[in-house]
Amino acid sequence: MRIALVSDAWSPQVNGVVRTLGMLVDNLGAAGHIVETVTPDRFRTVPCPTYPEIRLALKPRRRIAELLDAYRPDAIHIATEGPLGMAARALCLARGTPFTTAFHTRFPEYVAARFAVPTAWTYAWLRRFHAPSTGVMVATETMRRDLAGRGFSHLKHWGRGVDGALFDPSRRDENFMNLPRPIFLFVGRVAVEKNLPAFLDLDLPGSKLIVGEGPQLDQFRRRYPAAHFIGQREGDALARVYASADVFVFPSLTDTFGLVLLEALASGVPVAAYPVAGPLDVIGDSGAGVLDRDLRKAAMAALSIPRQRARQFAQTHSWSASTTQFLDNLAPFR
Repeated sequence: MRIALVSDAWSPQVNGVVRTLGMLVDNLGAAGHIVETVTPDRFRTVPCPTYPEIRLALKPRRRIAELLDAYRPDAIHIATEGPLGMAARALCLARGTPFTTAFHTRFPEYVAARFAVPTAWTYAWLRRFHAPSTGVMVATETMRRDLAGRGFSHLKHWGRGVDGALFDPSRRDENFMNLPRPIFLFVGRVAVEKNLPAFLDLDLPGSKLIVGEGPQLDQFRRRYPAAHFIGQREGDALARVYASADVFVFPSLTDTFGLVLLEALASGVPVAAYPVAGPLDVIGDSGAGVLDRDLRKAAMAALSIPRQRARQFAQTHSWSASTTQFLDNLAPFR
């Protein structure tokens, strides 16, 4: 099948959406499908306000039409609701072409945290954006129920996987950075929506290690001098950090899934998180982590979870199964 994938989130951005789409493209190719990516690197762009590492395409509709006409896809998937997603949606509607979409990110909560815009306004806009989609792909059952309650329709499950060859306990370095143990790790954007102070304010033994960049990085480095902020890591370097930690602490209250949870678990690192959407769906009652409204209690309890239990649970999540779900959800029109 020839698939057009439209996404405003793409490399060099580093986040769960980009990693998910990258793995999807790789696995679709391995299964014999051909994917054309319609992404910001193919357009003139400007930096996103308050988030300059994210590039926004300028007046992309004409160029998108040219790309799709040249490519002649069998199916179109619009992964994001940014300028490229909006332009591709408008083009599909004008041509009567079916398409699928995905709900990756709780933008209403993020916008509310940054600009005090009521979430009801943003959800109303997103509901209109996704309404013409033949299938709105969501990662978890909790997210499906939440969106259904907000009036979204045509919701379809699309789970996530993890690269167990890359994220592996064998990469552990017992003397990592000579940090006192236990090492409590966070990986992700250093931004307001990740609720990092809930982790950084905890009274925990050992060390707090933060991997990632974002708009609050400099502020948090000054505010939490005892924590170790080591910036962005990718590939083998990131896998080594994961495996060298003792507990992965996930303070977010708004993530729709949390791919980093599976990456930590595959590395043999148990998870401590709040009992909210994302952790509830990924961890549940698996015993691979501890979910508690007292995050310190969860972090300390997670230290007693065998690393092999975390690894075994992560191995039940494959990218091949995720890719099959994605293909089943598509709406081919050729």
